[in-house]
Amino acid sequence: MERPRILIVGGGFAGLECARRLEHKLSPSEAEISLVTPFSYQLYLPLLPHVAAGVLTPQSVAVSLRRTLRRTHIVPGGAIGVDPASKVCVIRKITDEVVAQKYDVLVLAPGSVTRTFDIPGLTDYARGMKTLAEAAYVRDHVIAQLDLASASLDQKERESRLQFVVVGGGYAGTETAACLQRLTTAAAHRYPRLDARQIKWHLIDIAPKLMPELGDPLGEAALEVLRDRGIEVSLGVSVAEVGAETVKFTDGRVLPCRTLIWTAGVAASPLIGTLDAETVRGRLAVTAEMRVPQFEGVFALGDAAAVPDLAKGDGAVCPPTAQHSARQGRAVANNVIASLRNQPLEPYYHKDLGLVVDLGGKDAVSKPLGIELRGVPAQLVARGYHLMAMRTNAAKFRVGANWLLNATAGDDFVRTGFLARQPARLQDFEYTDAYLTKDQVIAHAQSLLAKG
Repeated sequence: MERPRILIVGGGFAGLECARRLEHKLSPSEAEISLVTPFSYQLYLPLLPHVAAGVLTPQSVAVSLRRTLRRTHIVPGGAIGVDPASKVCVIRKITDEVVAQKYDVLVLAPGSVTRTFDIPGLTDYARGMKTLAEAAYVRDHVIAQLDLASASLDQKERESRLQFVVVGGGYAGTETAACLQRLTTAAAHRYPRLDARQIKWHLIDIAPKLMPELGDPLGEAALEVLRDRGIEVSLGVSVAEVGAETVKFTDGRVLPCRTLIWTAGVAASPLIGTLDAETVRGRLAVTAEMRVPQFEGVFALGDAAAVPDLAKGDGAVCPPTAQHSARQGRAVANNVIASLRNQPLEPYYHKDLGLVVDLGGKDAVSKPLGIELRGVPAQLVARGYHLMAMRTNAAKFRVGANWLLNATAGDDFVRTGFLARQPARLQDFEYTDAYLTKDQVIAHAQSLLAKG
């Protein structure tokens, strides 16, 4: 008999852990495993602010899939549509070739993209922090602003280049503002023509509190750290309009600014929109076993799925965090195996272990297992957690070595010229315009299958 074909979409925390567990528990004769991903690495997303700040090199947070997976077939491309009726996934390879891949079991872990709103100029002028390329670009861009401001004699140009705005008071935005502010403060000493007091960072969020999930005491502690560093934090405020050289806030303020970093939340991958399935706030509605009930042999997990949070109850769904995604990956692999062996499926259950927020240097706030920590103890917990969560020993060593090197030798503030003359729109990095409509998916699937 032909082996069942298991197709995993997405090589993030959820997809990688699923593939690893399937390799470990299934013999080669039991199933054929394929993984669709445009990149040959799993991105350790929580450390992207460190990449943007130059504390870590990009390679440090890119965990090699081929070092981790031994017999999974890796398809270099992105899934742009799924036709569950035909059990076909439409894939655009990195060469732009469109192919159809049949499956018997489909595991959807395509992750998320930056959530945007209908704000004039946002998609044209905002920079994201969702991909490795975006983090590398943001670093180059920030250093370029210092270079250009130092070389300019125009006071207005200097002012606009030395004002930086981060939108989003969650973990990503708070860590991004904190880490990049440390970068520009340290770099200012290498620019004798710049006054460090002219470099200004702004963190804004529409919510009334900073990182409310941490609780008031730790949220206030983080807020105090940021303000002590000179970062202006504005809560209950959002962006009204973004221009090439200005940013207008909803409170009426207009700042001269050429750098707006957008970290105001995430949305499920547009791939979910190609399926005719029930969603919960844009995420696929799934059972506690992570099955998509409308379709046979389809599972979904991670940021793209509304997985019931049985530990919290009351209809809560699991937050889109690495902690849950990795564990869901292993749990869904067990359920895929159970489905192949006609065994009962198990519901996903995980009690949140807590949160860590690295503010750079000795500053951090953490809440492991409900214990509130700040300062050096919180930093030790945060970095220890990240090291433990890295999948390979090589990745752990690179990250640890980078941290040590940066702490002892500092940064050279090198601008590599990454995409120096290319547009930096969000869709250029996240390919949000690459997906097909439902009708296009069906047409592509039928056409490609007809060709054999």
